[in-house]
Amino acid sequence: MTAPVCISASAAAAPARQTLPHPRLAPAGTSLYPSFASYVRARHPALLRTARSLTANPSDAEDLLQTALAKTYVAWERIEDHRALDGYVRRALLNTRTSQWRRRRVDEFACDELPEPEQRPGADDPAERQALRDAMWRAILRLPARQRAMVVLRYYEDLSEAQTAELLGVSVGTVKSAVSRALGKLREDPELGLSR
Repeated sequence: MTAPVCISASAAAAPARQTLPHPRLAPAGTSLYPSFASYVRARHPALLRTARSLTANPSDAEDLLQTALAKTYVAWERIEDHRALDGYVRRALLNTRTSQWRRRRVDEFACDELPEPEQRPGADDPAERQALRDAMWRAILRLPARQRAMVVLRYYEDLSEAQTAELLGVSVGTVKSAVSRALGKLREDPELGLSR
């Protein structure tokens, strides 16, 4: 009879489950995990945390862990030192994730003619773009000098909040609050409201 790769939620939450010591604390020459199922029960939470650190989606992390555990199950008899099982499974997690990343599908196709992007009405009109740019600068010039300086440094010069704070000799919190107030004023500016 083979041991299951997956454990059920009821088996994992069984109150009579014994707690196994950490693999590094096992005496030399002893088998800490007599079966694959006991290993999975004992180490599943820690291994799932590792899988979650490799993927952004919790469901993908669970799939990744199941694949790595399946690979470990296939090699179970060949693994001589069961104190190194965590390292083996982590390596399987990393290798599996790398393989998935390399196989990812790219949605690019070669074609004879490049498709033209859909044009929005008035979006490509240079006069409209210049009018909007001029309206934005007039609105920025109406801001108080300190807020104007922070907005220009943050959005026109593309500096970070920390760089802006250092350049102006203020705290990062001051930059955040001043920029927030300035953006609120720009949103309420009547001249910019007409160009939205």
